Amino acid sequence: MEVKIENSWHDLLKEEWDKPYFGQLASWVRDQYASHTVFPPAGKIFAAFDSCPVDDVKVVILGQDPYHDYNQANGLCFSVCDGVPFPPSLMNIFKEVHDDTGAPIPQSGDLQRWARQGVLLLNATLTVEAHKAGSHQGKGWEELTDKAIRLLAEKRQGIVFLLWGSWAQRKGDFIDRNRHLVLTSPHPSPLSAYRGFFGNHHFSRANAYLASQGKTPINW
Repeated sequence: MEVKIENSWHDLLKEEWDKPYFGQLASWVRDQYASHTVFPPAGKIFAAFDSCPVDDVKVVILGQDPYHDYNQANGLCFSVCDGVPFPPSLMNIFKEVHDDTGAPIPQSGDLQRWARQGVLLLNATLTVEAHKAGSHQGKGWEELTDKAIRLLAEKRQGIVFLLWGSWAQRKGDFIDRNRHLVLTSPHPSPLSAYRGFFGNHHFSRANAYLASQGKTPINW
């Protein structure tokens, strides 16, 4: 199957494109876009991959599925389109960045600026129906994104994985801690942020590790 995705990811995942599950997923997703309101815009389904080629990845942040309200989801986990008010989890991420690194709270919630520096902002499920959180889970996206993380972790070394919440931690269970830095904490959601997301210092710890590898730290 012909899939429009950044070349290095297309090659890394080449065995997936012709598997039955992906063909069924692609057909189902096309039908959903034709018959329902689905986010993100179809051209941004693979934005996380398109924004951050395989060999550029320094940090991986895992999300669950896209925001399900209008003008929010832009294909990068936790990120919103320019000019959109920050959802609570994103606001808490920015608060921790500020407290941890001193970086000011930004004007825009569009995290393309992180992606361009090598932060892979990947949701496990890449599409969602409007106003129905989790509606596209269990259709095949998780198989593709699991494979992407697994192959990335095998091919590369010295990546920082930020796993927030038990769900992300389960998805990253297999990552070799001897090859990569894996940092875990509660999720930035208002329901759990005060149980250990705030004060986790993940952003400064990620940068210290990158610097120790001779890599340019992220300007959070």
